[in-house]
Amino acid sequence: MKQDMERLYQRRLARYVTALRNEKPDRVPIRPFVAEFTAKYAGFSCQDVTHDYAKAFEAVMKCARDFDWDAMVANMVYVWTGLTQAAGLRYYAIPGIDLPPDVGFNYVEPAEEKAFMRPDEYDALIADPTDFLYEKWLPRVSEEVAAGGKRANAGLVKSSMAMLSYIMAFGPQVARMRQETGTVSAIAGIFKAPLDIIADKLRGYLGLLADLATQPEKVQKACEALMPHLCHVGLTTADPAGLVPIGFWMHRGCVPFINPGTFQTIYWPTLKPIIEEFWKQGHQTLFYGEGKWHHHFENFMELPARSIVFHVDRDDIFDAHRRLHHKFALSGGVPNTLLSFGKPAEVCALVRRIITEVASDGGYILDSGAILQNDASIENMRALTETAREFGVYGDGRAELHATAPAALPGSIADRAQLTGMTERPEPNVAPGVVQSWAEKVRTIPPITGDADLAKRIWEQVDAFGYMYIWQLLLSF
Repeated sequence: MKQDMERLYQRRLARYVTALRNEKPDRVPIRPFVAEFTAKYAGFSCQDVTHDYAKAFEAVMKCARDFDWDAMVANMVYVWTGLTQAAGLRYYAIPGIDLPPDVGFNYVEPAEEKAFMRPDEYDALIADPTDFLYEKWLPRVSEEVAAGGKRANAGLVKSSMAMLSYIMAFGPQVARMRQETGTVSAIAGIFKAPLDIIADKLRGYLGLLADLATQPEKVQKACEALMPHLCHVGLTTADPAGLVPIGFWMHRGCVPFINPGTFQTIYWPTLKPIIEEFWKQGHQTLFYGEGKWHHHFENFMELPARSIVFHVDRDDIFDAHRRLHHKFALSGGVPNTLLSFGKPAEVCALVRRIITEVASDGGYILDSGAILQNDASIENMRALTETAREFGVYGDGRAELHATAPAALPGSIADRAQLTGMTERPEPNVAPGVVQSWAEKVRTIPPITGDADLAKRIWEQVDAFGYMYIWQLLLSF
C-alpha cells in the first residue's frame, strides 16, 4: 500500500512539474487552490479551519482523499487566526469573533488617516526596512505590543512561538499528503511585489495613491529598499529541490489599481529583477494574477522562457494562451462565479473547451480563477475533476521527470548565466536576514575569550529568527 501511494505520488509529481515547465505530461494536472471550500466539504465552519489549523489540515486531507487531484496547497486557509489573535493584529477580522462563524477571515484596511505608515516616514523605511517594521509598524498593527508592559512582552512571545509551531507543522502535513494520499504540495515559498507591500500593509491603497501623486520618488526608493528583503524571503522559503514554484500573489499592480505609467516606472522595475534572481537560483515563480493583467502581458514576455507560470483569474484564458503560452505555462481560467453559481454541465463544457484550445500542447494546470471559498459548489468541483480526467489525457505525453529542477532544463543554464537579477542592485544599509548585526552585538558584550567564530555563527542563527518573525508577519499574516 505504501509503495502504491509513492508510485501515485511520483506520477502526479511528474505530471504537475512537466506542465509547470510548459511541456506535455501524460494528462492535464488538476491543482485547485481550495481554501474554505475544504471546510464546507469536510463539514467544518470557517471558524473551525481559520482558528484551528489542525482542523484545516484535516479538511485538506479529506479533499485529497476523496478527489482525484494531483496537487494541493497544504493549507490554503493560510492565515491562522490563533496567531493573529495572539499578536492582536488590527488588520484581521476573525470568523466566530469579529464575523459570523461561516464567513471567511477578512482583511480590514485602516482609514487613510490611520494607515500603519505615515506619509512622512518613507526615509525611515528606506534607511532600514527591518528596523522600521519593528520600531514603527509592529506597535501600530499589534494591539498587544501597543499596550506595553507585560501584555506587549507576552504578546511577542506568544505570537512568535505560535508562528514557529505553525510553520513547523507544515512539514508533517506535506508528508501526510504524500504518504496517505499521493498528493503533491503545489507551491513553496512566499513573495509579494514591493509596491503591493506598501499598498497592502504599510500605507494602504488610498495612502499609496496619494503618495504616487505627491512623492513618487519616495515610493520608488522605498520599493527599491524592500527588494533585497523580499527576494531573500522568497529564496529562503522556496522549494530546495526547485520543483514547485514560489507563490507570488499579485494584488494592486494592475489596471485599474495603478496606471500603466506607474507600472512601467515603479512596479515592474522593482519586480522584474527579483523574478530573474529567482530563476537564476533555479526557481520558477507562480504569477497568481488576481484581477486582470492583460495590459501587462508584453512586460511579462521580457522574462526568460519558463521562468514563470501565469495563473489566470479574470483575464480571458484563451487570450492569455495566445499571447503567453509559447513562452510560459498557464493555470486557472475557470471562473469562480461559474463554480459557485453555474451548473455542472456548464462547468464540463468550459473545461472541455480549455482542454481543447489551451491544454492541447501541454503547459496547462487546471484550476479555478481565484482561491475557492465556501461558496463553491461541491457538485461543480466534481464535474471539473471528472471532465478533466475523462478528456484531459495526452496520448504522447511525458510520464516521468527528465530533470531534477526547472533550471536544469536544456538551454536554461546558459540563459540563467546571462541574467542580471539582483547582482547590480546597490547593497542595502542592513543586509537581509539581519535584525542586529554581529558587529553591533559585540559592542554590547565582554571581550570574547573563546571561539569568536562560533559565537558569531550562533548569534547570527538566533538573530535570523527575529528577522523571520517580522517579515513573515508582514508577508504571510
